[in-house]
Amino acid sequence: MGTAQQHDRRAAGRRLLSLFSAAAVTFAAGLTFVTGAAPAAADPIEQCTPTHGAVVAVDFGPFGGGVVRGCDTTPTTGYELLRDGGFTTEGTQHDGEGFLCRIGTASFNSGTRYPTPATEDCVLTPQATAYWSYWIASPGQSSWSYSPLGAMDRKPEAGDVDAWVFGGTDVGGSTGRPTFTPDDVRAGGGATPSPTPTDGPSVPVGKIDVPAAARWVSEQLHDGSHVVDEGSETPNYFLTTEAAYALAAAGGKSPALDKVVAALDSGATEYAYPAGPEEAPDAPAAARLALVAAVTEGDPRAFGGHDLLGDLEKNVCASGPAPGCTAKGDFRGAAYGDGQALAVLALLRGGVVPPADAVTRLTQLVCEDGSVTSILIGPGEHCDGDPMTTGLVAQVLDEAGGQDAAVAKTVAYLKKAQLRSGAFPPYNGATTGSVAATAYAAQALRALGEARAADAAVWWLSREQLADGGFAFDEGAESGALYATAPAVLAGTGTSLVTLTTKAPEPTDPPTTPPTTPPITAPPTTPPPAGDGPDLKKAVAYLTSPANLRQGRYYAAGGSTTRADFGLTIDGAFALAATGHDNDALRTVVDFLDKGGKDGEARTVHDWTNVGSAHAMGGSMGKAAVLAQVVERDPRDFGGKDLIAGLADAVCTAKSPQPDRSCAGKGAYAYAMSVFGQSLGVIAQIRAGETKAAEAPIGYLAGLQHTATGAWPSLVPPTGDADVDSTAMAAMALDLVPGDTHAGAVDRALAWVAAQQLPDGGFPGAAGNSVNSAALAVQGLSLDAGKYGAQIAKARKFLASQQNADGGFNVAKEGQRGSDLRASTQAVGGSTGISFGVLTRSLEGTTPNPVPSPSASAPVIVTPGDNAGSAGGPGIVDTDGPGGGGGLAATGGQALGLAAAAAVLVLAGWGAVVAARNRRSAVGGGL
Repeated sequence: MGTAQQHDRRAAGRRLLSLFSAAAVTFAAGLTFVTGAAPAAADPIEQCTPTHGAVVAVDFGPFGGGVVRGCDTTPTTGYELLRDGGFTTEGTQHDGEGFLCRIGTASFNSGTRYPTPATEDCVLTPQATAYWSYWIASPGQSSWSYSPLGAMDRKPEAGDVDAWVFGGTDVGGSTGRPTFTPDDVRAGGGATPSPTPTDGPSVPVGKIDVPAAARWVSEQLHDGSHVVDEGSETPNYFLTTEAAYALAAAGGKSPALDKVVAALDSGATEYAYPAGPEEAPDAPAAARLALVAAVTEGDPRAFGGHDLLGDLEKNVCASGPAPGCTAKGDFRGAAYGDGQALAVLALLRGGVVPPADAVTRLTQLVCEDGSVTSILIGPGEHCDGDPMTTGLVAQVLDEAGGQDAAVAKTVAYLKKAQLRSGAFPPYNGATTGSVAATAYAAQALRALGEARAADAAVWWLSREQLADGGFAFDEGAESGALYATAPAVLAGTGTSLVTLTTKAPEPTDPPTTPPTTPPITAPPTTPPPAGDGPDLKKAVAYLTSPANLRQGRYYAAGGSTTRADFGLTIDGAFALAATGHDNDALRTVVDFLDKGGKDGEARTVHDWTNVGSAHAMGGSMGKAAVLAQVVERDPRDFGGKDLIAGLADAVCTAKSPQPDRSCAGKGAYAYAMSVFGQSLGVIAQIRAGETKAAEAPIGYLAGLQHTATGAWPSLVPPTGDADVDSTAMAAMALDLVPGDTHAGAVDRALAWVAAQQLPDGGFPGAAGNSVNSAALAVQGLSLDAGKYGAQIAKARKFLASQQNADGGFNVAKEGQRGSDLRASTQAVGGSTGISFGVLTRSLEGTTPNPVPSPSASAPVIVTPGDNAGSAGGPGIVDTDGPGGGGGLAATGGQALGLAAAAAVLVLAGWGAVVAARNRRSAVGGGL
């Protein structure tokens, strides 16, 4: 169990995904504004205030212009904010407005849209280093964040600011960011007023029932010594350390705690030294065990036969990036901010002065707003923190000493982040409380002298305590979790991992909390049976509802467009095939695709695959071919095209020279710019009996696996990231290859995926605790269901927790609430655990549903002519100024495809493997 499993968070998620490098324009510190008469499309800029409307700014600097901003007082989506803010857009020929390729405004160069056809033809997705990236800032934020949602999915709030910048960004988001600040373009040209920090919300004083919580923790122990996940027989050492901390805080030294510590001592090698006792330890695991020893008056230099402190000292990175090291000062393999913090704290509590570089690394995780990021980002990379990590790191920096400025910054952030209820949200911008975040924040605030704010947090925690004594992860949830309960116990006893000890206090010391009398508690609720998952019938009803499945035949590319998103439509077909709950609906979709059905723009599925053309897309052809195989249609004659022959023709013989982006390397499929696309092509060829013809693509896919970890990246060619979704998909493809050549690679891939599971059963993705990632993890781990049954069961429960009343699923645990089609298709199919390599659903005996007549009241999008405008200057121009505004081009909406290499923002939501691959699509869209 690695540190990744500690996190049920976070909107920041693991944004290892693709932001690309950019050329930007430098602005002077003082930026002037040009104002004037408002055009018809844009609202006057002064009408967008910190409490009303939103502002969007577009940087035309690379094209000789300046920054132009617009206002929309009633934005519904980020895309509509751009349009109604006075800008025109143009998509690609392949995906329509689904991939934003050009932006223009009458305020600059008479409305010319950039980049012009001379530099970008906008046939397919634009090149990786030259695209429009999407950035956002909420009220009170003084720096930009790469949007975790696509423009069509993001719903701007009052006072928000959006920015579009042309160029690219790197993996960390440290390049290509806007060169102007949110305050530069906000209405009024100044910072959004933010609440003044106080001593904490005015709420009653409350107490946590610590004895009840301790009883609940004890009930989670197998044989009274260790935690075992449901369906598993092996100890979960990570959660066992949490149990030890909770029992120590609740009752001090006791036989029950001694038994838990003994189990951890005997399992130390298995937990903290997975590569072998002579190899470097898993730093967070070693730190956790060292803290158990320190808390219980043991010896961290002789715990389980290991010198935990000495091994931590010896494995501090001297430089980075390097294998296991993001930067100098990292504990090798720490990966997360809390792993780094726990390792520093373990040394401190063991009487060791931690290496200065290790402490410095913690200060480098403190973001501009004072929050601390959960990921061990490199210096200068994009930083977006959360209250939970901030609470822990603030305490450790305070204990380390000499970091007063950084500590003060974190405290100021925590005081601003606290909700009126006293709770702390799981991530910036969330409006509901998280138990773990609130507990860690309360510990920090109490330790750092903010008693009133800490008391308010504990009061909220007391209200969240369940009848059986435990705590759930999130506000209002009803299923207890150890990773939430343990820090709540520490907060309730007024202690923390910095000060926790079983050593009896001196007689003159007052108790940390008044004694409490445990109330009579209800008996523990019976946990649901292992494997409880989503309501698939309800989910299928959502997927097939007329509001979603246009005329029962396809999903649209977003908004009111009649343009089909063929990739998403096939995702939906996979989901229906996996469940078998509506085979007539599946038949209707398949017939539409197979029999030349046309969307509202007269496009067929092969206008998406491009089979037979110079731009034939390997991933798209593979995806369509796999669907044909799943439903027992002929992939050699699907929609009138031979997809298997098309795949054979698409196998690259060599890497294409720049600027040609068609071939990533020998054995790659043409225009299959993601691991998903490559995997689907391999699956299609093998299922068609063309294993020999697939040898080069199989070899290319296998060669993308990280040798050290067993994970796969998301992009082709690879960028060095490691991704749950892509790893699961690649494992499904290689598992299908005859023989045992790739068995070891599949085993290592599944072990890596399993190690990424979060405490609540979810898996980290670009959007945070991701539904897509959890669903694909279930499919991948189901290749060895006997070994990973416990992880599968937890993941299915997580998916069930993200299902909404309408049957659909959220994109992630964090962020905007509401059902999302792409996430829902993946959740439905993924939760069945059936690999794409073997998924089969006969359509024999089915009848296609009748196709309803198109509604006569369907909205018509009119494209008014653009107003003439004048060339912009180097300052910031308002679209409601002279020559501003203009009509907005008619747009279709989104395509939601996997635009991997170009990483151009998919307006409906992030193109799956694309750059910051915010909402990643499993087998999604434009492969």
